[in-house]
Amino acid sequence: MTLLTTIPGVRGRVLRRGEEGYENVRRGECWHDRVPTRYPELIVLATGEDDVVGAVQLARREGLQIAVRSGGHSWSGSHLRDGTVLIDLSNLREVEVDVAARTGSVQPGITGWELSSMLAPQGLFFPTGHSTGVGIGGYLLQGGFGWSGREYGPACLSVTAVDVVTASGELVRADETQHSDLFWAARGAGPGFFGVVTRFHLALYPRRDVTMISSYGFPVATIPDVLGFVHEMGRQTPAEIIAMITRNPANGGELEVQLHAKAYTDTEEEAREQLALFESCPARPQALWTMLEVPTDHVTLTRMADGGRFADSKRWMADNVGTRADFRDLWPTVQDLVETWPDSWESHVLIFNWDNDAQPPRPPMAFDLEGDLFYSVYAAWDDPAEDDEHIRWVTDHVRALEPTATGTMLADENLAHRPFRFMSDENLLRLDELRTRWDPDGLFVAWLGRPELTTQEG
Repeated sequence: MTLLTTIPGVRGRVLRRGEEGYENVRRGECWHDRVPTRYPELIVLATGEDDVVGAVQLARREGLQIAVRSGGHSWSGSHLRDGTVLIDLSNLREVEVDVAARTGSVQPGITGWELSSMLAPQGLFFPTGHSTGVGIGGYLLQGGFGWSGREYGPACLSVTAVDVVTASGELVRADETQHSDLFWAARGAGPGFFGVVTRFHLALYPRRDVTMISSYGFPVATIPDVLGFVHEMGRQTPAEIIAMITRNPANGGELEVQLHAKAYTDTEEEAREQLALFESCPARPQALWTMLEVPTDHVTLTRMADGGRFADSKRWMADNVGTRADFRDLWPTVQDLVETWPDSWESHVLIFNWDNDAQPPRPPMAFDLEGDLFYSVYAAWDDPAEDDEHIRWVTDHVRALEPTATGTMLADENLAHRPFRFMSDENLLRLDELRTRWDPDGLFVAWLGRPELTTQEG
C-alpha cells in the first residue's frame, strides 16, 4: 500500500523521505542517471500556485530550506538538496498568448520546445533553448541562451514580468515598476533566486519566413582551421554558429569537427547570403560531408539538435566557459581534450557564437555574462565506477580554459566542482543584499558553489 502525505494548504502529492515511492520520485527529479546523493526531506508535486504558497508555508513550519525544480534539466541536479522541501513545478504548464499584442505568459513546467510548437502556427517566435527537454522556468531564470539569441539577446531580456511566491508566502507581480528589485534578480540569478516564479510574462516576436541551415563535417585534424575560422568570423556574422567536436556513429565512431550555420531571415536570398560565408572556411576542401542551405524551422531544429544524443539512461557531466580569446590560446586545451576523448559517441564539445554588435542593449538585470563564443564540454558514460574519471575529464579541461574565460553560464554549470564567476562581482553583491531583504531567514537555497569575488570589497 502506498502511503500519501496529506499537508494543509497543498493539494498536490507530497512525499516524505523514507515513504514508499519517495526514491523513485527523487530519482525522477534528475533527467539523467547520475542522480546526486542528496535527499530532500519532502518533495511537493505542486498542481498550482496555491500549492506553491502551501509548500513555502510547510517549509517554514518544519524549519527546512526550499529548492525548486521546473523541468529538471540541470546537469548537476542543483535542485536536489539535503534537508529541503523540493517544490516540483513540472505540472504548472499553462500558456496564454495574445497574438495581436505579441505577448504571452507561461508557467515554468512547459518546455521551450513545446512553447515553440505552440507559437509557430500563430506566426510568433520566442528565443527558446536548443534541447527538447529544457523547462522554460530554469532556462529563463539563468539567462536563456536560445535560438536567435544573438539577435534578441538572452531570453530573459524578453521577460517583462514574473509572478513570484516570496519567502513570506506572498504571491506578487514583479516588473520594472513594482518590486523592480525582485524583477532584476529574477533575470539571471538562476538556482540562486530567492523565490518561486510561478509565471513568466513574455514579449513575443513575429516569426520570420525563412530559417535555413548549412552543415559540414570535417576530419578532426582540421580543428585548428575550423575553430580558428569560427573565432575569426563568429562575432561579425549575423548567422548563428554551432560547432561540435564529436564521434560520428555514421563514420565508424571517428572523431570529427562539425560546423552548423543557421540563418533566420525574411527572404531566402538574405539567408543564402549569410550562409555563403561558411564556404570560405579554410577546411572546406577537406569536408567529409555537407548539407547546404536546407530550409527548416526552430521546432525541427530543436528536435534535430538532440539527435538522440541526450539519453537519460546515461550518466552526464557538463561544464562551460565564455571567451573572447584567440583560438590559438585555447588550442593546447582543446588538443588535450581530443587526445583523451572518452569512448561514448554522446560525449561532445559545443562551441557557439554569442555576442555581436547587433544585439539589443541590456536593461539592468542580474544577468550580465558576455562572451564572443561559449565552449561547453559534455561527457556521457554508463558505469558509476567511472564517475571520477569523467568528472575530472570535464572539470580539469574547462578549468584549464579559465585564464581565457569571461565567465560560466548557469545553464550548464559545474559550480560544485569548479566554482567560477557567472556574473560580475557588483551583481553578485547586489543579489546578496536583495536576498537579505527578501529572504532574511535564508529559506531558499543558493548555488551549489560560489565564485570568489575579485574586487577588494569582497
